This record gives sequence, C-alpha cells and structure tokens, in this order.
Amino acid sequence: MSLKSLLAGSVLGVALAGCGGAQQPLGAPGGTMPQTTATSQYRVIYSFGGKPDGAKPRAGLLSIHGKLYGTTAEAGANNAGTAFSLSTSGAEKVLHSFGGGSGDGKAPFAGLTHIKDTLYGTTQYGGANGFGAVFTIKESGEDETVIHSFGNGDGTNPVAALIRVGGPLYGTTEDGGTGDTGAIFSITPSGTESVLHSFGGSGDGVYPYGSLVDVGGVLYGTTRNGGSVGNGTVFAIRKSGSHETVIHSFKGGGTDGKLPLSGLVNVGGVLYGTTYIGGASDDGTVFAVTPSGTESLVYSFKGSPDGIRPSAGLTNVGGTLYGTTNQGGANSLGTLFAITPSGAESVIHSFGATAQDGATPLAGLINVNGTLYGTTSAGGANGVGTVFSLTP
Repeated sequence: MSLKSLLAGSVLGVALAGCGGAQQPLGAPGGTMPQTTATSQYRVIYSFGGKPDGAKPRAGLLSIHGKLYGTTAEAGANNAGTAFSLSTSGAEKVLHSFGGGSGDGKAPFAGLTHIKDTLYGTTQYGGANGFGAVFTIKESGEDETVIHSFGNGDGTNPVAALIRVGGPLYGTTEDGGTGDTGAIFSITPSGTESVLHSFGGSGDGVYPYGSLVDVGGVLYGTTRNGGSVGNGTVFAIRKSGSHETVIHSFKGGGTDGKLPLSGLVNVGGVLYGTTYIGGASDDGTVFAVTPSGTESLVYSFKGSPDGIRPSAGLTNVGGTLYGTTNQGGANSLGTLFAITPSGAESVIHSFGATAQDGATPLAGLINVNGTLYGTTSAGGANGVGTVFSLTP
C-alpha cells in the first residue's frame, strides 16, 4: 500500500498552480530568478518551471563544493523527474532528465549521496522491472547509469535516500521484500545488492519511508506502519542484517506520535524524529528515543499559526533542531520551525507569505556554513516548487 493511497486527498499530492506571474528565466528554461519574501532572512533562490528543469521536488539537498544538488520527482524533458545542480545565487543546471522507459529510473523521491565525483540516488519507479532503481551520475551530469533495478525478489519502490557506512551504501524500500511490506538493503558502489531484512513479521514494522542513520555501527530507522498497534515503529539493525529489533512501537493518541515518515537525527546519543499525525491535537509530533528504546514526546503540533503534518526529518544546528511541516502555519501551506530538545518550539517562516513563495515542503533542511537550504514541492513563481535559503 503506497503512501499516496494512504493519504489520498492530503495536500501532499496537491500542486499549487497560478502563483504569480512569469519571471525572467535563469539557468534552465522555465526556471525563475530569485525572489525575496517578507521574511528578511528567508529567500526563494529558485522556482522550478516544469519542462525541462523539473517539478515538485520532494527530497532534501546535498552540498558539494559550494553547489547544491537535488532531484525533482516530476516533469523534466521526459516527464519522469530530474537530477539538478544549483548555485546558491540561483543558477540551475539539469544534470539528467529521467526517462522511465528503456531501463532508466523514474520519479526520484529521494535526495542524493556523494562518493568521490559520483552521485548516487534512487527512483521510486522505472528501472528494468518498473519497480525502482539505484542510479549513479557524475557531478557534471555525465554518465548516468542504473546500477540496480528492483523487483527481482528484493525490495520495490524506494523513496528514501541512501547512506554510506564504510564501503557499502544502505537504504530502504517502501514495498517489496518477502511480505511485500518493505525491505532494508545494502549495495556496493559498483551495484552488488543484497536484502538485509524484509519487514512484516509478528510485531515488526511495515512500509519504511525514511532514511537510515548509523549510530556506532548500528542502523536505526522508522516504519510508517506496523509495530504492536499498527502506528509505526523505530527499529535497529546491524549492518550485517542480523538482529533487527523494534525498539519503539508508536501508540498514537494524545501522548505519542503516529505514522513516522522521516528518518532520525542523532544528537548527543539521542535520536530525534517526527511523526505525521498523533500527539495532543493529532497534528503530528517531534519525539526523542534512545538507542535502547526509551521514547518521549518532545512536542505536539497544534495547527495555525503553528505547523501541522511534518513529513521530513530534523537538522541539528548547534543544539537546536530545525524542520518543516507541509501544512499549517499562517497561510496553511506549511512552516519552517525550530525546536529545542526540551520542546521549546517557534515558527520561523510560514510558507505562502507572497504569491511567489514556496508551499508544501516535504523535505528536511541542510546546514551549509550556518545557512539552511531546502525545497518545497509546490508554490513558487510557476506553482511547481522552489529551492529556498534561511539564515537562522
């Protein structure tokens, strides 16, 4: 069961059209010059235009040598998404337009991982079997290659970014595995893939949506459903694939979160994450969990002017956590927020502040020398998403 069908009717899938007039293009045709919103420290760097530069970015960004790299899930030259680079001043370059057919990937939902001069990523669909792929591409945009196609008895439909631990890369698939409820896999940079764990056993989580995090040689992650009451889990697994353990099953209700869609961030040995719903108002939460499984509710979102429905993970900047919600805020189009580990939360920016502002952020943030960068899946001058920056 896909997240799209689970959340049918949610603004997760809504594109906001007609947001302002056209601007002079910068970089790829269809893109738009930077625009400054009413918040002085917040700036839209780039507005996507659809063709050929892509639309609806759902993933976070990667910073390499002063440039930002990312993906769009839709549009591009072949209507199958793109990989792109972007200068911090707004000059965008399409590195690759995914083809979907002929074995190429389609619809990259996840961000990119960097090894030497090569970028690694996943697509939710496409590949030789139509169930998603792992691809590589040079920083320059040359030599895009599918190194693994899912669907040969392994996982299917990956939506999370890869992480590198030692030599191999590790990731999750939302579906597939022996029970068709998701899997954890490893893959070498040359493309040798193996399934480490198939979700779906008794009490196990199902449908992993977020990325993994390595803590002392153990991989931690979340599943959006499953566990003891079906509301999602936090799990741990050794890199070898042995001893997968559910360390927390979300209970929902007013005292716990429900439906975690994001990965986790390690802050001083404690893991922090978000849940899409649950908490005091059933509008989502920020939670903390120790590697041994002691979980606590840090914050419950409560709607306008607060954000609701966080689908992305958190970013640690000097002990303060920053994140996004894809709904709520002053304009009901999502927020960028800060929260302390003790639970003091503040909204830094409400998306939709101007006609050309971004809307509905689905991804987390990256910190580049004290400036935060992120994407929105909608809004902007052309209504199909933006890249923005914020200096806290």
